[in-house]
Amino acid sequence: MKRYAIYGAGSLGTVLGAYITKNGEKIDLINRNRAHVEALKQNGAKITGTVNMTVPVTALTPDEMNGKYDVILLLTKQLLNGEVVSFLKNYLEEDGVIVTLQNGLPEPGIAEIIGNAHTMGCVVEWGAALVSPGVCELTSAPEALSFHMGKMEGITDEKFAEVKALLENMCPVHEENNLLGARWSKLLINATFSGLGTVVGGVFGDVSENKEARKVAIRCMKECIDVGHAAETEFAPVQGKNIVSLFYYKNKIKRAIATLLIPIAMKKHRAIEPSMLQDLKKNKPCEIDAINGVVCEWGRKTGVPTPINDKIVEIIKKCEKGELKPQAENIRLFDSLL
Repeated sequence: MKRYAIYGAGSLGTVLGAYITKNGEKIDLINRNRAHVEALKQNGAKITGTVNMTVPVTALTPDEMNGKYDVILLLTKQLLNGEVVSFLKNYLEEDGVIVTLQNGLPEPGIAEIIGNAHTMGCVVEWGAALVSPGVCELTSAPEALSFHMGKMEGITDEKFAEVKALLENMCPVHEENNLLGARWSKLLINATFSGLGTVVGGVFGDVSENKEARKVAIRCMKECIDVGHAAETEFAPVQGKNIVSLFYYKNKIKRAIATLLIPIAMKKHRAIEPSMLQDLKKNKPCEIDAINGVVCEWGRKTGVPTPINDKIVEIIKKCEKGELKPQAENIRLFDSLL
C-alpha cells in the first residue's frame, strides 16, 4: 500500500491535506507545531475562506514518524532545506520522491542531497493562511486553484503520474516541461505581490488595487523578467496567461497599459496574505532571501540591475529586525527609484 505525507503542513499543507483526504486518499500531515497537530487530531482540519469544510485528517509531529513514504510533499520554509531534506531522506522508499511545493528555485539544492531521480517540483498557484491551530483560510477563489508540476531527470513517467493523481484530489495539475520557466513565473508573482504585500503590511489586493503600489509593482515585474531572460529562462504561462506579453514593457505607453492590467490579473487572488507577512507577525524569520533575494542574486550574476527588488529586500530585513514595520507608508521609500 502506498504511503504519502505532507511535511510542513501549515497553511498550504493543511488545506491540501484536507482536500486529498476528503477525496479518498490517505496522507499524513506532519508539522513541528504541536498545538496545530493536536488540534488537527482532535477536531480535524477546518478550512474557511472561499470554501467551508471540516475534514478528519491524520496528523503527527516529526518525532512520531515511522516507516517510509512513496511521496513526501515538502512545504517547509527553504531556510532549513539542508537539514530537513537530509532528515526526510531516511523516510523515503527506494523509489520515493520529495516533491517541493516551496517558493523560489529549490529543486537543485534538494537534488544535491537526494539525487535528481528523487526530486520533483510543483508550483502552487493559490494561497492560504493559518488562522489558529487546526484552522486555515483558503484565500484564492476555488475556480482559480491549480498546480504546475515538473520533474528532474530520472523521474519515471509512472511516478510522475502517481504524484499528479495525488495532487488532483485538490485541483488541476498542469504538466510542466519547462519547470524552470514555471518557477521563474511564480517567482515573479511572489517577488511582486508577496514582496510588496509584506512591505505595505497587506494582502495582494493592497498592491494590485493601489495606484502608487502598482507603479512599483510593474517595475518589480520588469526586473524579474529582465533577470530571467538574462539567465536564459523562458517564462511559462501562469494559468494560461503569458505574463511576459501582459506585463513586460519597453516604453511608457506599454508600461501604463500593463499597470492597468494588474488588478484584473490578480482579482481572484486579491485576498492572499503573503506568507512572509504572516511570519513577521509571528516574529519569525521570513523567506525574503528565497524570493526577492533570488532575483537580486541572479541579477548580480547576469549583470542586470535590480533596484526595486534590492529595496524590497532591504525593507523586509529591517522589518525582521524591528527597525521598520510593514505599513502602507513604506511605498514612499521607492519614490527615488521611479
